[in-house]
Amino acid sequence: MGESSNLKRVQSLIAPIISDLKLDLYDLEFRGSTLRVTVDTPPGSPGGIDLEAIALATRLIGREFDHHDPIPGHYTLEITSPGLERTLRTPAHFQRELGKTVALRLRESAGDDRRLQGTLVAADEQGATIRLETVGADGLEERTVAYSVIDRARTVFSWGPAPKPGAKPPAKPKGPAKTPPAKTAPGRVKKSTTKSTASKSTASKKGDVR
Repeated sequence: MGESSNLKRVQSLIAPIISDLKLDLYDLEFRGSTLRVTVDTPPGSPGGIDLEAIALATRLIGREFDHHDPIPGHYTLEITSPGLERTLRTPAHFQRELGKTVALRLRESAGDDRRLQGTLVAADEQGATIRLETVGADGLEERTVAYSVIDRARTVFSWGPAPKPGAKPPAKPKGPAKTPPAKTAPGRVKKSTTKSTASKSTASKKGDVR
């Protein structure tokens, strides 16, 4: 069974659970030996997801996996939130983040101007339109990019309003700035036995809260 088939089977198992919790399945992917399930509050919600909701989703999904064992072999189940700077991989991701600042890195085939940043003003099933922060070399203020030429894309978190003219800028914290991490509940390590077993991972295993 291929990775795509595995993901479809996983999605069919977890989608009802996430829906019952009034949450949104933001993303689902394998990263090495880790099955990462990214959940969030529904689009338009006033607040983001909290760690308690992620922990509950982890318990319920882990229990479902114990019964059905959807994936052969060893892997780590990780339930997480998108974080403040969200990875954009699908048309639905882009459509959800309209009006946000995004950063794109394009594939080499796109030409010399491979890095774009600006406001996401439109998105459909084929591509996204960015209002650029800096006018491009071709003189355009907006650029429509097909998803097929996007290598990586993410939202850009704004740390606060710009200072008023003449105001003294706040002191910069020592050390490099860090983006607050996504919320992640302790992972569950699954084993390929006749009936899949699960145990809470220790600090040395993938999927723990960092």
